[in-house]
Amino acid sequence: MKKELKAQIIESLSAQLEKTPNFYVTDIAGLNAEDTAKLRRACFEKGIKLAVVKNTLLNHVIKESGNEEMMAIGKVLEGNTAVMFTEAANAPAKLIKEFTKETKLDKPVLKGAYVQECAFIGADKIDELCSIKSREELIGDIIGLLQSPMRNVISSLQNGGGQLIAGLVKTLSEKEEQ
Repeated sequence: MKKELKAQIIESLSAQLEKTPNFYVTDIAGLNAEDTAKLRRACFEKGIKLAVVKNTLLNHVIKESGNEEMMAIGKVLEGNTAVMFTEAANAPAKLIKEFTKETKLDKPVLKGAYVQECAFIGADKIDELCSIKSREELIGDIIGLLQSPMRNVISSLQNGGGQLIAGLVKTLSEKEEQ
């Protein structure tokens, strides 16, 4: 491979990492053309960019980033490597799990992932990665938690709680008069 081509690939990978900082390193070796096409289609539908890369070039980009946590991913760069770039932190993990269940194959295999500024190494981390909530899910949970006390107050006011409040106001006003 010529130096110019390597430089272009490195530049492209660096730009992709800046654009989508969450990425999964997988092994898709052994998938036939039909299964690979299914995987690529599934990635496209979920907004995941799948790219087969040379380990040395990806390792160069990771080292160039200077990120210590990301450098842990460099340890798993052996054999065939495909990278899944994503905005949604848990989308590739869910896709891998669904795909292996659907096709009854043991591929793709998760080698490692860099998600939300944390490195996850090994296929055993797939369930942990699936349980990561997206930004939108976290915001929804927070809003739900904030609305819960308000709902309780409004519900108690609507269900006869008004009489209780009127009684409290009457008691407080009687104490002021004394």
